[in-house]
Amino acid sequence: MGIYILIAVVMYILVSLRVLRQYERGVVFLLGKFTSVREPGLSLIFIPFQQMTRVSLRTVTMQIASQKIITKDNVSIDIAAVAYYRVTNPEKAVIAIEDVYNATNQISQTTVRNVVGQFSLDQLLSETVKINEQIKNVIDAHTEPWGAQVTAVEIKDIALPDNMQRAMAKEAEAERERRAKIVAAEGEFQAAVKLGEAADIITKHPVALQLRTLQTMAEISVEKNSTIIFPAQFMTTVREAISLLKTDSSSK
Repeated sequence: MGIYILIAVVMYILVSLRVLRQYERGVVFLLGKFTSVREPGLSLIFIPFQQMTRVSLRTVTMQIASQKIITKDNVSIDIAAVAYYRVTNPEKAVIAIEDVYNATNQISQTTVRNVVGQFSLDQLLSETVKINEQIKNVIDAHTEPWGAQVTAVEIKDIALPDNMQRAMAKEAEAERERRAKIVAAEGEFQAAVKLGEAADIITKHPVALQLRTLQTMAEISVEKNSTIIFPAQFMTTVREAISLLKTDSSSK
């Protein structure tokens, strides 16, 4: 008789043993009342008087389904996002809420719609980091009483209507043309300034113009052209040089 009792006790202990992984916590109830949170390792649960619910503390990746949203400037867009959260208080996650994942997912969809609707399309495209942070803070305020903490929210896809995409493409093209014209005008202005400075230098040093003329002729001759154009000023200089030579010959 004692052997049977011993076997029954051993079987009861084996059935009552629970193993919690490092990332798990066990919420224990005694006759329906919360008693403690068990740490990772081997735990003994006196069934049927005690029950234990496992809670994972790992970060959960939650997809926020794509939904149609109207921005502040009345543009209809489709937005999909992703949220990351983890349970920080196992007791609240079991007692305060029935399904943490489903509740967080639903409040995330509502929050994304409400927050994005407060911004215009341009703000949504240029201030994504700010909007992500605002969405995270709002969701986290709702999930904190449930024992869950939202660590990050990222808008991962923004689908625009076709007519809006064409309008934005035209705007971008016009902006690029404007920048190109500004760059070209700045280049012309800088070139004019440099030419003016060069003209001032040449005015002070007339020989510089002759040297520049000779350099230009040398560059032309490299191309093996059969025709060479002499500037009028150069021809004037040549005539002056010939007259000077004749004067020197007559004096001799």
